[in-house]
Amino acid sequence: MFDFKKITTGLAFCSVMFGFSATSPAQNARIKIDLDRKIGEVDKKIYGNFVEHLGRCVYGGIYDPGNPLSDENGFRLDVLEAVKGLNVSLTRYPGGNFVSNYNWKDGVGPREDRPTRLELAWSRLESNQFGTNEFMDYAKLMNTEPYFAVNLGTGSILEAQQWVEYTNVESGPYYAELRKKHGYEIPHNIKYWSLGNEMDGPWQMGHLNAEDYAKKAREAAKLMKLTDPSIKLVAAGSSNFYPGANPMHWNRVVIDELKDVVDYLALHMYVGNVEDNYYAFVASPLVLEERTHLVKGMIDEAMTRANRKGKDPIYIAWDEYNIWYRWRSSETMSGDIALEERYNLEDALVIASFLNAFIRNADVVKIANMAQLVNVIAPIFTNEEGLFLQTIYHPLALFAQHAHGTALDVYVDSETYNTGDFALGLGEQRANLKNVPYLDVSATMNDDEVIINVVNRHKDKAITTDILAFEGEFTGDFEVFEVNGPDIKSMNDFGKTTVDTKTKSLKGKGGKVTYTFPAHSYTMIKAKIK
Repeated sequence: MFDFKKITTGLAFCSVMFGFSATSPAQNARIKIDLDRKIGEVDKKIYGNFVEHLGRCVYGGIYDPGNPLSDENGFRLDVLEAVKGLNVSLTRYPGGNFVSNYNWKDGVGPREDRPTRLELAWSRLESNQFGTNEFMDYAKLMNTEPYFAVNLGTGSILEAQQWVEYTNVESGPYYAELRKKHGYEIPHNIKYWSLGNEMDGPWQMGHLNAEDYAKKAREAAKLMKLTDPSIKLVAAGSSNFYPGANPMHWNRVVIDELKDVVDYLALHMYVGNVEDNYYAFVASPLVLEERTHLVKGMIDEAMTRANRKGKDPIYIAWDEYNIWYRWRSSETMSGDIALEERYNLEDALVIASFLNAFIRNADVVKIANMAQLVNVIAPIFTNEEGLFLQTIYHPLALFAQHAHGTALDVYVDSETYNTGDFALGLGEQRANLKNVPYLDVSATMNDDEVIINVVNRHKDKAITTDILAFEGEFTGDFEVFEVNGPDIKSMNDFGKTTVDTKTKSLKGKGGKVTYTFPAHSYTMIKAKIK
């Protein structure tokens, strides 16, 4: 069991320093903002997303040639407009499990010459009509930075090097000239590259043990860096948390073997309410936070022995995270329609809490990619005639649009609960959390503006809370955004929006403002402190 009250209430001396005692029913909850208690800068890349060749994410999602809603390049314009609302900073491509049997050369050049391949990860045919250059065209329209994954499953280190040459070298060698022949005179200059995907998972094509993966990744990194020394590399960290697995052994080996080579370690996590246990489910992002702390310790120790030659230490990239448990049967995980999860309000609260966890760990979490962008476990859902925004869209958009600057170590004093033993997801290791605060909080400071993000996990009770400034005073009106709905199971659908973002203003000044956070809600408050 892991005690999370320490995580969310700051260091132990804060209670003495601030004079707080444990919350009793007669007291308001407290959120205390101290501008001097800084965690680190919030990297905009934590507001990333993911496009994989899976189900209707690409074909019938972002790319739908012949549809009246698409432009001359086949890009769905209604989808693009919704994507822009998410302010996606970094988009991972092309997989995912898909990449471990993908040859990037199949997806470039004249479309009529591209081969159709048997796609083994998700049991479908891959036409390769959408590939490297089409994705880069779309990335420019999205105003997102690309993040490519190379095939270190069935692929070779030479294929990885050649892909970097094709995308990043201006002219001269064969693959740079081939890109120019394909109509792209200027290189794409893709900065972020991951060295394979989920290579610790037995389900992964070309699965390796930690030692063998580290050897292959090191050599791929060598060739890729010799081709373009400016690129940033992401190693495949743990994704296998099934019973009997040893994910932290994998992380320890990979960090130690690649400590001088890579810039990030990728971690993956999916959760689900498989036992219909609301309180356990909305607490599940705290397990991600526990895993973050464990890996941070491993990185810190390895950095004492590393020869980084002036580079930053290794950071963490949570480059796959989401809720995924409804569409996980053999029938719903394969073919052209796969992983089409429909989300409700409790799912939106979990996503908001994931984002809170990234901000609370802004010193080490520098990349995060919610999987995925459209239709496939996604915030945007389409049919041939239109789309709707799923519940999870709203916290993603609010954080990406507003929560920037410096992450603050916020003191939180609220009532707590214990989850008991529960399933994190289908087949995953189980968890048992103690002292889970009903209020899940993060905050950022940008100039004189403080952005406070609060999830009220309580299913039935509004929580009246004193928001206190340790130094200075709140000035002007507060801007309040609330994501909520009539019930924790409320869902959106075509022509039906029950979970949305509502805005209002709050009058307040001085060192304390009191606000009541509604039951089962996510609230963002923007305030100024002087």
